[in-house]
Amino acid sequence: MNRELKRWILIVAGLVTALALTGIFALCTGSAGISPGRVAAILMHGRGSAEYSILVDIRLPRILLGMAVGGALSLAGALLQAMFRNPLVEPYTLGISGGASLGVCMNILFGFHAVFGVMAWPLSGFAGACVVIFLVYWLNRKSCHLRSNRMLLTGVMISCVASSLVMLIMAVSKTSDLQNIVLWIMGSLDESSMALIRITCIGSVAGLAVSCCFCMDLNALLLGEEEAAGLGVNTARVRKIVFITASFLTGLSVAVAGIIMFAGLIVPHFVRMMTGPDHRILLVASFLAGACFLALSDVVARVIIAPLELPVGVITGIAGGIMFIWALSGKQAVL
Repeated sequence: MNRELKRWILIVAGLVTALALTGIFALCTGSAGISPGRVAAILMHGRGSAEYSILVDIRLPRILLGMAVGGALSLAGALLQAMFRNPLVEPYTLGISGGASLGVCMNILFGFHAVFGVMAWPLSGFAGACVVIFLVYWLNRKSCHLRSNRMLLTGVMISCVASSLVMLIMAVSKTSDLQNIVLWIMGSLDESSMALIRITCIGSVAGLAVSCCFCMDLNALLLGEEEAAGLGVNTARVRKIVFITASFLTGLSVAVAGIIMFAGLIVPHFVRMMTGPDHRILLVASFLAGACFLALSDVVARVIIAPLELPVGVITGIAGGIMFIWALSGKQAVL
């Protein structure tokens, strides 16, 4: 076993351990303090008790959703940064979050939730994200391949248009509707539907599996499109699959949890400092690190001003911004 493989195994093992410890810490942290030593006993023998309900029905779903969304956003960021060869690209750059926000605002404005119930929120968000995904792809379809700069600029412009439409809807909305829009835009892991949580978990893991199948192609793309084509990589096909996978992961995450900034930008950036640019380790490490980051951010959001709860997007925005400024100001920045 060579040294590089040993280092990768240690990195993955360390991140898996950190993820397990993060889950235990999040499970034990909250207004109803439950010590780590009692968790196992409550889960095995406390069925029907209030503490069991707190652990299984309230905290565990949030932990699973946070890990799935954090991993999906971080993985999407790593994929898009490889596709555009730009470490400052994040999942929301292509306007996916703007489209999802617009979909949810339309749902609130026209009262679709009164017809479709709680499912109207994620469905409208995902529909808005899908519209943007296909619009970006359609506007670039005439190119012989998906050109990175053109797609990036198209996504930015669509994001600006969507954000302006969201502000227009907010300006004409009633006070109660405006509050719902603002809370959703700030991001939250308070999802009550276990079906949606299962779909998000399965979707994020499936996205990781698909992404890992193209890790060598992504490594080749880092050399440039012409060099990758010379190595036998079908660059047009790889770009399409990477774009669709990253967009699916982002749309799924935004539809369920709202707008959670910086998870797809800062996590892959720091992981790349630790692992290097090789996507055989970068993709898996980014997924695990993103899961840890968002789960810990949710814990902070729940306890920092307890008994009140902050939107998790506020915590990720503050923490991610500070961490990224520190990275840019130091020699460690991978730019």
